[in-house]
Amino acid sequence: MQAAILPVSAGWSWIAQGYDLFRRQPLAMFFWSVLTSFIIMLASAIPLLGQLALIAFTPLLTFLTLCACRNIDRGVRMLPGMWLQPLQAPGVSGRLTRLGLAYLAGSLAAALIATLPFVSTLAGAIDDQGQINYAAMAAAMRGPLVVFGVLYLLLSALFWHAPALIGWHRVPLARALFYSMVACWRNKWGFLLYAASWVGLFYGLQAIVDMLVAAGVSTGLLQWILVPANILVAAVLYCSFYPAYVMIFESRSDWDNTSSQSGSAQ
Repeated sequence: MQAAILPVSAGWSWIAQGYDLFRRQPLAMFFWSVLTSFIIMLASAIPLLGQLALIAFTPLLTFLTLCACRNIDRGVRMLPGMWLQPLQAPGVSGRLTRLGLAYLAGSLAAALIATLPFVSTLAGAIDDQGQINYAAMAAAMRGPLVVFGVLYLLLSALFWHAPALIGWHRVPLARALFYSMVACWRNKWGFLLYAASWVGLFYGLQAIVDMLVAAGVSTGLLQWILVPANILVAAVLYCSFYPAYVMIFESRSDWDNTSSQSGSAQ
């Protein structure tokens, strides 16, 4: 498959197109964002196994998100029974499961590689009685976190487009990872703008909250506002995955045509 090389401004366009998708069926995507948040919280409540399971199922959840966005783009109303329909296609669940296991293995390998060079430094933060010096441990963790961040960036590029390539086009796993990496590399500046925009949006939202707290607004009231606001922003984030894939692996004219058809169908 041929990955298009897009201008840097495409990074912001993906967010704008994602917001457009969200506006077409906000309740459906808000529901999906709530459900995804619940799954993340549930996984976090189960020590180790929950986090490992969440990592393994991330490609599957990503694929379901992309399928929902494709339906919305085509003017199909998302109903509760439709969310899991993509997994009923022959072989899709198995391919995505293998992709998830590969993602889990890659994440564990990245964590191991990032930690091994700093084992002695980390051990130095624990005294002979087994007590942890938290200040020393925090300082010792900086190196592993930086290395893991770099490795995870590479891992994300490998797996970013893989769920769609495997689920929709039945591309073999190794080839899907290669195509995803090439696509991300060709559009690295667009993805940099995309990531920076989302970081700016999340930090901007937090800055607004901090200003309201400083102005004396009730913390409890802000929590009631902040939780749905975060879920809404996450829903738009999920929607932005789809135009990023379409604009890279499908022609821009096809995206514009399907968008206009969906708009007229509403």
